[in-house]
Amino acid sequence: MKDVSVNGNRLWQSLMDMGRIGGTEKGGCCRLTLTHLDKEARDLFVRWCEEAGCTVSVDEVGNIFARRSGRNNDLPPIMTGSHLDTQPTGGKFDGVFGALAGVEVLRTLQDHNIETEAPVEMVVWTNEEGARFAPAMMGSGVFAGRLSLEEILAKVDVEGKIFGDELKRIGYAGQLPARARPIGAFFEAHIEQGPYLEHENKTIGVVTKGQGQRWYDIVITGFESHAGTTPMPLRRDALVAAARLIAQVELIARENQPHACGTVGFLQVHPNSRNTIPGKVTLSVDLRHPEDAILSKMDEELKTFCEKLNGDAWTVEVDPFWYYAPFPFDEECIKVIREGAQHHGYSHMDIFAGAGHDACYIADIAPTGMIFVPCEKGISHNEIESAKLSDLAAGCNVLLWAMLSRAGA
Repeated sequence: MKDVSVNGNRLWQSLMDMGRIGGTEKGGCCRLTLTHLDKEARDLFVRWCEEAGCTVSVDEVGNIFARRSGRNNDLPPIMTGSHLDTQPTGGKFDGVFGALAGVEVLRTLQDHNIETEAPVEMVVWTNEEGARFAPAMMGSGVFAGRLSLEEILAKVDVEGKIFGDELKRIGYAGQLPARARPIGAFFEAHIEQGPYLEHENKTIGVVTKGQGQRWYDIVITGFESHAGTTPMPLRRDALVAAARLIAQVELIARENQPHACGTVGFLQVHPNSRNTIPGKVTLSVDLRHPEDAILSKMDEELKTFCEKLNGDAWTVEVDPFWYYAPFPFDEECIKVIREGAQHHGYSHMDIFAGAGHDACYIADIAPTGMIFVPCEKGISHNEIESAKLSDLAAGCNVLLWAMLSRAGA
């Protein structure tokens, strides 16, 4: 296999250029899915891929595929990809590094006139974050058959805007069927979004498995009344019940260590007036663990607590609308990632994916692997999210090695 390396400075500049689309004062990004900023980012990505000699297509859920032909185009492609959408207070690297690492791989192949046996494809998945439309990982979920295209196109954001309409509005409702097709292997490069690599002073994380997740929408209904004239014993304050539930989510996670996480990240209070006792609260719960038995235990503990809250004072409705189990990544993909790190002399360690990633769904339908690189202090989903150019280039070099190993150079 031809020994080549990526252009780290070019990769960094691409990340900075993309980061200006939706850039925030604190140096992060707010680029929510299917907004005009998402369209601008997608347009730039498409232009870069076409300049790298690729043919670009878009499927029905807005996933963008950039294909570079191989010697034998009857072979299934070797793919890489991630996402361009961000959290409302996101950084420049989450997801975007994986997407632009793929662009840098394409550019490197073009620079060195490398012809692969199998075709190579780069993909941007739609709405990985789930910040504007829930659930997360919509594009890869539909592609892998985990989520229904019809249900996803009908999803509505908090302003009442429909996913399918917004997809058409930005011009990315494609014609390619949004369903799985043969893939030789799929690799995703990503910042770790955690502290382990930095703490262990390792450059490359060889991801061996993905953590399971359960997401819930919970509605607590009480009764709104006057804040000054309603005696405390007669109140049905929905926010009080929500506060107890939030504390219980924290307790569930702390009592199922190591690795358990529990988060309430979304809260709506009605009528949200300082002089009125809250009558209704809508909130999200996110439970995670790398072992399915413990994740199931956490699920039961949450539901049991909600059943106890449900009674005369409050009505508690729980919608466990999203779940995927922990799973292992492909052994051969893990092997070539590890070989790539060793070939380049990068320090590395095995690690599991604590966050949800598009690769977690693609693992259902194709041999899949993930490459992690450190991020400063493990901080992500934050405008101060940061990573070193040298680490990003290292991750991209390992990605290039892995893809060439599977595509045949």
